[in-house]
Amino acid sequence: MTIRGRFVLDDVSRAIVEQLQEDGRRPYARIATAVGLSEAAVRQRVQRLLDAGVMQIVAVTDPLQLGFSRQAMVGVRTSADARAVADRLADFAEVDYVVITAGSIDVIAEVVCEDDDQLLDLVARIRAVEGVTSTDTFLYLGLRKQTYAWGTPRTEGPTALPGG
Repeated sequence: MTIRGRFVLDDVSRAIVEQLQEDGRRPYARIATAVGLSEAAVRQRVQRLLDAGVMQIVAVTDPLQLGFSRQAMVGVRTSADARAVADRLADFAEVDYVVITAGSIDVIAEVVCEDDDQLLDLVARIRAVEGVTSTDTFLYLGLRKQTYAWGTPRTEGPTALPGG
């Protein structure tokens, strides 16, 4: 179910998401036992969550282990529509995360590069995007926490997942 453009999870769907956040390869039979549904019902709910864009099931890699030794956040100030600039930045292969923000920075892009030369080239390409007025680059020196288990907040009002 959607409310004001937001997908609303019931308690069972929320529990399924939490199970998959712990282990994206967890078998449906094991999830079914944990949430009190049949394996088929879990499979159907997972498919609806995927189809609705509520979640993705992906492999998360360590860029350092794959030869990408330089990671950074690039803050971008714009003189144009920040949405258009963000869409253009999202097209760059080195960019893996883009958000439009409020405050002194209009767009933030997380970038993963093989080395400083590739980062330098990428920042030059970002600065060349129409509407970009300046950038600030924040190099990653160490990672202390990275999680994709943002939780599944409880909501007020209807809590049913479409289709049961």
